[in-house]
Amino acid sequence: MKYIRYITTLLVCTSLLLSCQSAGTRMDTDKQNKRAKIHYQIGLDALNRGQLAKAFDELMKSNSILPKQPEVLDALAYAWRLRGDLKQSEAFYKQAIAAGAGSSTYTNYGGLLVALKRYQDAKKMLNKALEDPRYRNQYIAQIHLGDALLGLGQFDDAIKSYRLAGLLNPQQGISQLREAKAYVQTQRFNYAFALYETILRKTPNNRPALEGLIDLLHQQPNIEIARKYISAYIEHEKEPLNRAWAEDELTHLGQQH
Repeated sequence: MKYIRYITTLLVCTSLLLSCQSAGTRMDTDKQNKRAKIHYQIGLDALNRGQLAKAFDELMKSNSILPKQPEVLDALAYAWRLRGDLKQSEAFYKQAIAAGAGSSTYTNYGGLLVALKRYQDAKKMLNKALEDPRYRNQYIAQIHLGDALLGLGQFDDAIKSYRLAGLLNPQQGISQLREAKAYVQTQRFNYAFALYETILRKTPNNRPALEGLIDLLHQQPNIEIARKYISAYIEHEKEPLNRAWAEDELTHLGQQH
């Protein structure tokens, strides 16, 4: 009986020890996860602030503590792109996707592939991003998809993507600017002119639209129209450097007259 009691006591103690070890392991894992999360958040904040060195430091720490976090790998890919190393950027996007990343990473990777002029690969990634109906930033994927389709020479489909992006998020104006540039690229100057005018009537201090219109008017000279929109820009723009740019453009037009 004493032997049996001894064995029972030993089993109970062993069970308690294993339970304590398991609880300790879970606590250690939770601490690691929290540390990794903190470093990721600090790195992301640094990335948004343009503090690239700090962003790399924090994101790499997070990745070292807890490897294969899709969101960390995606952020590192973006950081490498900002640094100008597109090869490293692509490598990290691939790692993020292999780790189970979602639509936002497919969108970001698709944008990189557009920049690399690998339009067919970009189209594939961006269509993958759009497969999830819950994806909140579908308009970004549609803009990049429009760029990819334009690169492939599929003009009509590109315009559809830009317009769909506008429907998905009417507050952004990037898709209209891309559409206008697409018209210029395909020498549909009247469409481009009408779209730039539409944008500038709505937002007179839209510098990208004004720059596009000025470039277009240089191809089809119409100094009076250019002067009209530049003057409206100066009237509505508050930022000194932008106003100085517009005033220089106005002076340059006066010299051409």
